[in-house]
Order: sequence, then structure tokens, then C-alpha cells
Amino acid sequence: MNGTSEGPAPAADLGPAVTESDDDLAPRTGSTGRTGPPAYRSVFATAPLAMAVVDAEGLVVSANDSLGTLLGTDPAALAGGVAADLVDLASDAGTWHAYREVLRGHRSRLRCTRRLKRADGHSLWAQVTVEPLADTGDSGDGVAPGLLLSVADVSARRELQARLRHLQMHDPVTRLPNRALFFERLTAALEAESYEHGGTGRIGVCYLDLDGFKAVNDTHGHRVGDRLLAAVAERLTRCAEEAAHARSGAPLVARLGGDEFALLVEDSTGTDQLADLAGAVLAALQPPFELSDRRLSVTASVGVVERHTAGTTPTALMQAADTTLYWAKADGRARWTLFDPERNANRMTRQALAATLRPAIERGEFALEYQPLVGMEDGRVRGVEALIRWNHPQFGVLAPNRFIALAEEDGSIVPLGRWILRTACHQARRWQLAHPDEPPIFVSVNVAVRQVWDSDLVADVARTLEETGLAPHLLQLELTESAVMGSAGRPLQVLKALSDMGVHIAIDDFGTGYSNLAYLSRLPVSVLKLDGAFVRGFQYAAVSDAGSGEVANPADEVIVEAMVQLAHRLGLTVTAECVETSDQATRLRRIGCDTGQGWLYSRPVAPDRISALLGHAGPGGPAGVQAGVGNP
Repeated sequence: MNGTSEGPAPAADLGPAVTESDDDLAPRTGSTGRTGPPAYRSVFATAPLAMAVVDAEGLVVSANDSLGTLLGTDPAALAGGVAADLVDLASDAGTWHAYREVLRGHRSRLRCTRRLKRADGHSLWAQVTVEPLADTGDSGDGVAPGLLLSVADVSARRELQARLRHLQMHDPVTRLPNRALFFERLTAALEAESYEHGGTGRIGVCYLDLDGFKAVNDTHGHRVGDRLLAAVAERLTRCAEEAAHARSGAPLVARLGGDEFALLVEDSTGTDQLADLAGAVLAALQPPFELSDRRLSVTASVGVVERHTAGTTPTALMQAADTTLYWAKADGRARWTLFDPERNANRMTRQALAATLRPAIERGEFALEYQPLVGMEDGRVRGVEALIRWNHPQFGVLAPNRFIALAEEDGSIVPLGRWILRTACHQARRWQLAHPDEPPIFVSVNVAVRQVWDSDLVADVARTLEETGLAPHLLQLELTESAVMGSAGRPLQVLKALSDMGVHIAIDDFGTGYSNLAYLSRLPVSVLKLDGAFVRGFQYAAVSDAGSGEVANPADEVIVEAMVQLAHRLGLTVTAECVETSDQATRLRRIGCDTGQGWLYSRPVAPDRISALLGHAGPGGPAGVQAGVGNP
């Protein structure tokens, strides 16, 4: 019979054949076993399935030739032996308990797989089945019929299963363990039992991604790309073997998919061990790869995570590793980065904000504050800049630098920008109506580049001005220098259309971006807002004048003066940002700056504070701002 047979013959059919005679099967002396008539005795003796009759005490009554052949011994020598020892049923508590239950008649069957050793020393995998023999009831002596033990050689099937599992659990390109096997090992390593015998109770992962591998595939083809992956796998394997730890052995190297690999360090000793491994990986990949007639170089980014196993899940560990890998990519590639809980908390907060941005617009969680733009010569409020705030129910009041970039990334800046534009214009119109004797102030609204590309900004502005009744010249739109300089196509058309409408266009943070002065003359810009970094330089000169020992640097003042003169020659007005001291204001006024903005005049305040500020002027008098008047 083939060695992979599971012995399909049921015990119920063989039961009567081995329980009807006391002498035909030559049981051991004193045995209670009973055998059947000669025909059934012959079936038992010559059956290709290895079998033995076991009495109620668990001792072998008789074994057939197939069992002797399977175990490499004389079947007669098996009689009288302990059946459980013959097929290794006592090696684990669960199997031993189940066997005893069958022996006592409390269980109908036991089937298990065991690795057995033949008399010649060779091993084999066997499927062992133990079933009660059927009692025909014709003996009349009240003796229990015993058990039928059958053993089938499943070594070939086991070997086939092992080969199939290997194929299933390994990557065909690199022959490394694949994602399934990696997570299987990771899950097992995180179980508490894995560290009950002198382990450290820690685990680490180096998660790496090849930098620019797509370019290799696109340039040289997938065949070369696969060969490069296989070569990388060889170097990673050697690196892991060299870094083998005495307690836990070599790290598991796996290909998780694409150009992503991972090294799993079980029973790690701390972050230093993982950092050393990550450094060794980068060093191993540094020499060029010789692939036939090609010489290719590749680098990798590595995310490193090392922590206690307690309270850690495979999903959480790999999420942390993936996040850290992203940081390594963002930090410049060709490097390793260690997981930082604080940085991760900021990321989680960022994700939480991104997920609630759009609903927050609908729930009305945003509000505008306004910061005055003050004339440098007369101190009169010429306009205000609208600055958005997010009244977040969990994180409190958030400044725009916490969420505007997120809004630009996911596109929610478009509906948010419409809300800002509409709210600011409505408020400017209310101030105009509330103070009819005062010259109306303009409102300045920041506009993101994505609003220009993803929405019909011209139509939005025209509709808003019509709804609110605000004159176009009382609206100023601010774009950053990097967004405006080099504008062509649709952005330039939008800017020109808005300018033709009468809306003022301002370049924010001027002097820190491209500063393409030649291109500046071709843009429909009317205002330059100087970046606060130039104005803050004036403060150091003032401190030096006061005798603090600081060396005054006139460079900032010279640069600002040149930019102001250039702007005026181009017909533009200039606003200085971040004006915080009266000395700065004096210097800017002397240079010729037109308007100033900063805490010297007022912090961003609620609309009613601006109304109060405008109300300070008497009939026919200017609405002025003295230093600190608008401060809350």
C-alpha cells in the first residue's frame, strides 16, 4: 500500500473480525483479547494498513505484518508492549488525555499525526488512529473488546505539504520569506509564551524601502529589476547573519512586497541593537551591484522600531514601522530613522485634524480675527487682514499654521476659502455701514494656490462682492511670493481678471521666495508685503544703539529701503509685517514704507474690537491707532 494512505478501512468493519475467537490471532499469554474466525484473521494479518489490537489496559495484543514492516521490526515482538509508547501518544498532555478517554470508552476516536522512529533509526511521519473495537456481544464473558490501533505512513504527503507551504510562504524572486510568513513569525514572537524562558520581552523591526527602484524597472525592465531585488536580498541575508545575536539567532529577513523588505529581531536588547543593524544594512547596500553587463547603485530608507512586546500587536508595530519609514523618506532618503512617539503623536493629531476639516466647515467651527494695517505717516487704520481661527472641540483654538497646509492637501481649502472670503467681505461691509463718516477700510484675504487651480476664483469673488455690496477696491487678495512669481497660464489669467475687476493683489512674505524682480513688473500686483524677517533685523540695530553690545547690521535696512524704492518706481505700495517696536516703525517711516502691520499696533482681534477702534475717531477726524491701542 502507498505510504501516503490514511487507512480508510473503518474500525467498525474490522471489529467483529478480531473479536470472535480466542486462539486464531495468538494473543499474548493471559490476554483478554478475542479474535475472529480464520477468514477475518487472514484479512487482519495481510491487510496493507498497519494495525494492532490493543486491550483495555493499553497493551498490544497482536500486530499485523504491515505494522512490523512500517516500524522495521518483527510484529510478534510488538505483542505485550505499551501501545502508547509504540506510537508516541504520551509526548504531549492533550493527546495522552484523549487516548485515555478512548481507552475508557468515553471518546469514540483519536486521530493524530506523529513522527515515529523505525528500528533502523530512520524517521517517518504517521497518522495514528485509535478506535474502540465493536462488541458483538457473543462472548458472554463481560470482557471489554479493546481498541484497534491503525498507523498510516504520511511522510510523502507531509513532505509535499511542506514543499507547498514553502512555496506559499516564500517570495519566488528573492526566495526570502514573504509577507504571510513574516506576520506569522511576528505574531508568534509577540505571544507572551515566547519570552517566558529568559528572554528580554522586546522586539524590533527594520522596515526598509529601496530608493528610486521604480526608475530601475522603468529604465532597464522588470527582469533586471527582479535580479536587483534578488541581489539585495542576498546582501540583507548576509547582513542579518553577521548581526546574529547569541540569544535569538539571526534576524528574519523577508520581502514584504515590491521593493519593501523587513528584518525582524526577536528578543532584541534595545534600540542600539536595531540602530546598529539599520546602519549595517545601509552600508551593505552602498557598493554598486554588478548585474551581468550592468552596474547599478541603489540606496534604501529604513524605519526602525524597537519596543516591549507587552501591549504590542503586529498591526501597531508595523504601522509604527511604516510611519518611521515615511519619515526616513521625507528626511532625505538613504538613511535610517528611529520611531519617535512625540513625532508620531503630532502625526496622529495632524490626521485627526485632516479627517475633521470638512465637517468643521459645515459645523461652523471656524471664526475670523482681524489685524489692522496702519498708515505709517498718520497712524490711521487703512485696512485689516482677515486671519482664520479654528475653534476645535478637542484641541482648542488653532492658528492657521496648524491646518491650512492640511486643507490645501485634501482640497478643503476651496470651500474654506469661499467661507473666509464671504465672511470677511460681509464684515467689511458692516463696518462701512456702521461708520459712514469714516473712509471705508479694505479687507485683505489670503488665497491659496489651490484655490486658483481648483475653483473659479474670479466667479467666487464677483458673486461675493455682489452679495455683500462691497466695492471691489475694498478687497485685497494676498498670495505668497512663491505662488505668484513665475505664474503663467490659468493663474496669471485669474490674477489679471481680478485686477481688471478692481480687486487689489498683494504679494505676501515678499523677499523670502523667488524675488524675480524682472517678472514683478509684468504681474497685476499693487501691493508688496515685506516679510517680517527684514523688519525684525531693525530691532537688533536698535538694541545695539541702546548700548547692549550687539553689533548693528544695517544690511536689512538697506535691503528694505531698496525694495521700497523699487516698489514705488513700479507704482506699488509697501506694507511691512511684524512691526513690534516704535523704533522699527520710525525707521520704516523714514525709509518710505506705506503701511505697517504688527503687535505694535494690535494683535489679531475680534470684529467688535475693530469697530471700537474705528469709533475712536470723532466726526471728520481720522481713525488712528496709537501703539498698543488694539492689543487685547
